[in-house]
Amino acid sequence: QVQVVESGGGSVQAGGSLRLSCAASAPTFARYGMAWFRQAPGKERESVAAISWSGGNTFYSESVKGRFTISRVSNRNTVHLQMNSLKSEDTAVYYCAASSGVRSAEVRFKPDDYYYWGQGTQVTVSS
Repeated sequence: QVQVVESGGGSVQAGGSLRLSCAASAPTFARYGMAWFRQAPGKERESVAAISWSGGNTFYSESVKGRFTISRVSNRNTVHLQMNSLKSEDTAVYYCAASSGVRSAEVRFKPDDYYYWGQGTQVTVSS
C-alpha cells in the first residue's frame, strides 16, 4: 500500500508565497508520476500541476502558470509545489497524488489517472 503525505499548507495574504511538499512511500525503483490537485468549496477537483518521474516534464493549469512551480527530488517519489503571487482564488484544499507504472518522461494530469491520494492540506489566501 502506497501512502501519500502532504505538508506545508496554511494561511497567507494575497501576494504571498507558500511551499507544499509531498512524499509517496513507494519504492524508489518504482516509477511514479506525481501531481497536485485542488478543490475549493462547491467546486470540482481540478488539476494544478504534474511532473514526470524523470522530473524533466511538467504540466501546469492555465490559472497557475507562471506563479507555481512543481519540482521533484531526483530519483525520489517526493515533490514540492512552490506557490508565489497567491490570489484569493487559490484558496482550496490541495491534494497530492501518485500514479504508478508511468514512463520516465510521461506526465499525467487528470484526476482519473491517479490511484494514490494524500489526505489534503488547506491553503487559505486572504485578500
